[in-house]
Amino acid sequence: MSTKCRLCAGETIMLCHPKIGDYFWCQQCDYIYKDEKDYISDEAELEIYDQHHNSIEDPRYVAYFQKFIKCAIVEYASDGKVGLDFGSGPSPVLSMILEQDYGYVIDIYDKYYSPQPVYEKKQYDLITSTEVVEHLKDPLDYFRVFKSLLKPQGIIAIMTQFHPQAEGKFINWHYMRDRSHVSFFTLTTMEFIAEKVGLRIVYTDNKRYITLTHR
Repeated sequence: MSTKCRLCAGETIMLCHPKIGDYFWCQQCDYIYKDEKDYISDEAELEIYDQHHNSIEDPRYVAYFQKFIKCAIVEYASDGKVGLDFGSGPSPVLSMILEQDYGYVIDIYDKYYSPQPVYEKKQYDLITSTEVVEHLKDPLDYFRVFKSLLKPQGIIAIMTQFHPQAEGKFINWHYMRDRSHVSFFTLTTMEFIAEKVGLRIVYTDNKRYITLTHR
């Protein structure tokens, strides 16, 4: 079975996991996305999120974010210090670090834990979204929102694991086994998204970090 890619309308091939569900892999933009029939409910998704018990008191978790900040933010950020952490999760550790160690003032938004759209009618120097875009059913729409919220010299810093670009490796990949993950990207996918919404990539490690700004 094949269908047109929801991002670029390219041809896809189907990838089937016997327990988790079916996925479509675009042969043009490299986007892999879960078949809608295999989506889990919001309640089931929240149950997965509630199992995360991360804290600013955990030095390994702090180091995890410090590496992201140093690689994907510090070298590319403007002088402005107003930020948005989109998809902050139950414990907004990243925003705490950015405020305490880097002088930012951070708004937080999360579908479940901080659902007030505090970003409306605002503009930001920095937008972060860590381990979030893999949960988005329509990522292009969200990247358009990110762009609309971004100041002229601002940056968007994303963390998500890029998929392994091989059917066998994908089916056995730990990251796709999280049932709340529905979208998977590579640099090729991100390049398409950037071009489509009017952004440009200024940094990537081609594994899990990517930083964008206005074109």
